[in-house]
Amino acid sequence: MPTTADRHPVILVHGLWDTAHVFKSMRLHLETQGWDVYSLDLLPSNGSAPLDVLAHQLEHYIAKTFAPDQTLDIVGYSMGGLVSRYYLQRLGGLDRVARFITLSAPHKGTLAATFSRFKGCQQMHPKHPFIQDLNRDLHQLEQVQFTSLWTPYDAIILPSTSSILPVGKTERLNVPLHKFMVSDRRSLAAITRALAEPLRHPQSSPPPPSQTRPPVGHNA
Repeated sequence: MPTTADRHPVILVHGLWDTAHVFKSMRLHLETQGWDVYSLDLLPSNGSAPLDVLAHQLEHYIAKTFAPDQTLDIVGYSMGGLVSRYYLQRLGGLDRVARFITLSAPHKGTLAATFSRFKGCQQMHPKHPFIQDLNRDLHQLEQVQFTSLWTPYDAIILPSTSSILPVGKTERLNVPLHKFMVSDRRSLAAITRALAEPLRHPQSSPPPPSQTRPPVGHNA
């Protein structure tokens, strides 16, 4: 288990069509293990809101809930993984997040977004500028302890290997459905391991402001 200094509040960020209630089992599991767990409702969560707008909701929630010097760990499920990445990579979250864990997140997009008319869903398509922009700056995730958990049986993230990134750690879990990634015992065990893993020393410093890529907004 992490030392007291390494144990941080954990924020759970939900996915499409969900609310914070989707984390009921996970919250209970982590709280039983001794973590302080927080979550929020991203509104609207039906894909009509751009993901960068939802990321600003996460930013606001963190700013009003925690002291400015409080280090945090984030767990992002599905769409919540991309919302969290935007917060980290574009809104300064790298300065205060130590561990970042994603569950079945469409890091390289999902073909399930192909025919959606909703802006937030469209941003999850593999060819959308939102996805492509975040993935041009993948090296930024090396500043946190990043873990991606995925299942090959995912019928929502298409292909399921879209959850794999060439940074951080990746763990395959043989969970039968996308929606079970938040409650299956194998997922809960993997999340616990990732949160309990001792922190590495920082690998690199953030680039100076002049080298930081400007955010891609919802007009992309």
